[in-house]
Amino acid sequence: MGRRRGRVRPRRASLFLLTSILHPLLSILSPPELMPLPPLILASASPRRAELLREMGLEFAVVHSSADEAHHEHLTARELCQLNAYRKARAVARQHPAALVLGADTLVCLGTQLFGKPASRAHAGRMLKALSGRTHEVVTSVCLMHLQAHRCEIFADQTAVTFKTLDDETINRYLALVNTQDKAGAYAIQEHGELIIERIAGSRSNVVGLPVECLRAVLNRW
Repeated sequence: MGRRRGRVRPRRASLFLLTSILHPLLSILSPPELMPLPPLILASASPRRAELLREMGLEFAVVHSSADEAHHEHLTARELCQLNAYRKARAVARQHPAALVLGADTLVCLGTQLFGKPASRAHAGRMLKALSGRTHEVVTSVCLMHLQAHRCEIFADQTAVTFKTLDDETINRYLALVNTQDKAGAYAIQEHGELIIERIAGSRSNVVGLPVECLRAVLNRW
């Protein structure tokens, strides 16, 4: 006897019914598409930070922050970096509330002694002499601020840097090769760092001025 046409088998009917019920539910429960980041502004005139952002493939504008850097002897390097990164980002975000503003600050610390940017070449030489043959920490803090969305996130990374034992000749040679007056600790790992640095433990980009690994993780969940 021939099979009747136009009749749905029970198993197929159950599958059809289940699919018709679940389809609208799956549409509701599916995660929304990721929203693109708002326009990004780097609140820093640092060419090193700009280069690191370009290497990350990010598009951004540069707006120099007018915020004065705070100096407080009772704050740790991490706390002071976080405060200054916030102040830099806040100053620019108030002018550009629709943008995602990135402020950053870097300090070198040896125990409780903090090393910012040297005031002169002689000051830079004294800094390098103090760091010679010892391991210090480089702390960089980043503040991401989007005023329009009322969002702000501050984070920091820390890298241990060990210097070679430096004699006066090596210090003078390094100072002749590198403009150190815009660099925390009076040195730059990416500029003839092989003359003075023995080893590092941690993020190299953090020493340059921006912890790329941490920043990428934060932007991915922003």
